[in-house]
Amino acid sequence: MTWLDLPADHPFGLGNLPYGVFSTEADPERRVGVRVGDLVLDLARAAAAAGYPSGGAWSAPSLNPFLAQGPDAWSSGRAWLTEVLTDAAYRGVVERHLHPLGQVTLHLPIVVGDYVDYYASAHHAANVGKIFRPDSPALPVNWKHLPIGYHGRSGTVVVSGTDFHRPSGQRKGPQDPAPVFGPSIRLDIEAELGFVVGGATAMGERVSVDGSAAHLFGVVVLNDWSARDIQAWEYVPLGPYLGKSFATSISAWVTPMAALQAARIDLPREEGDPEVLPYLRGTGTGATGSGGTAAGLDVHLEVAVNGTVVTRPEYRGMYWSPAQMLAHMTVNGASLRDGDLFGSGTISGPSPRERGSFLELSWGGTEPFALADGTIRTYLEDGDEVVVTAWAPGLDGSRIGLGEVAGRVLPTT
Repeated sequence: MTWLDLPADHPFGLGNLPYGVFSTEADPERRVGVRVGDLVLDLARAAAAAGYPSGGAWSAPSLNPFLAQGPDAWSSGRAWLTEVLTDAAYRGVVERHLHPLGQVTLHLPIVVGDYVDYYASAHHAANVGKIFRPDSPALPVNWKHLPIGYHGRSGTVVVSGTDFHRPSGQRKGPQDPAPVFGPSIRLDIEAELGFVVGGATAMGERVSVDGSAAHLFGVVVLNDWSARDIQAWEYVPLGPYLGKSFATSISAWVTPMAALQAARIDLPREEGDPEVLPYLRGTGTGATGSGGTAAGLDVHLEVAVNGTVVTRPEYRGMYWSPAQMLAHMTVNGASLRDGDLFGSGTISGPSPRERGSFLELSWGGTEPFALADGTIRTYLEDGDEVVVTAWAPGLDGSRIGLGEVAGRVLPTT
């Protein structure tokens, strides 16, 4: 029990305790906070007042110094937070450092090191294959052997609530005689989770599936905005570039992996799926690498456009786990930096109601869908606001809220 006036079923209860970076009008200095209920705790100042000697990293304007301290510090910090929010003896020194959520400004929680985006949903990959390559196998031949991804642009990762301008670039339709330059006319979303990394490694050092917990700090909700027409013209033969790099939005709150223990599940595998190579298995996963330290997550997402819920993707169907993606990212000796971020790729399920992109929802623009105001969409229009929310099961039937990622499309500049 907590001394806070906090409903037992609040999605941001003591079982969650997500980290973010905030400021207030009275004190514009950015610093690390933790959300508890509808309040934000100023961590460094509360730690100083309560005599917690390890809270200095929380005075920084990003989570990066705390990420650099590694899993022992992450665990100790979480234990201290739980103690001071449950033991009434700390109330007098801690309560004065709580701020109402509505009175703080939230900022990008990390200085992003490298950004990688994966392609880990078999349903999404198969849908894309059917749309663009109807006469070929839906999944590429390598898809179930390794997590496929691309390197994105860290400098355009923005916090939830940041509006962005419709990108321009080259595009060429199948029947066009030559490419043209102009605003994207097939602007899309990708509903994803993003994973925040801590504990930097040296070049040449690999992180195993079993060792991934020492580097996987937490989860954000992520929207990988995508200009499908720019992407379609540029991505052969090397992959996404300007069709992706203009904006990637993440939630302001980073939910610790420690809060998601009750959400761990085995990965989906089918009879006949190939055995994964040993470096992708981990302890207790079996030949196909479907569980144990390579576990998936039972996370539920909801995508709303201008207030209309258009899809509810399920993360539990993802083929590759976060631990496997991290192991694959480093197997060639690529180093990790504190604040590295990698996305799961679009989260889509087997039914039309679980598709995580407009590309799939409109089936390549051939099946328009309606919003509550009666307007029709195949792709995003100027002024559209997209809000992606997520939650996961917690202990004893509780819910862990992962917050939201929101963004609005502005006209091309």
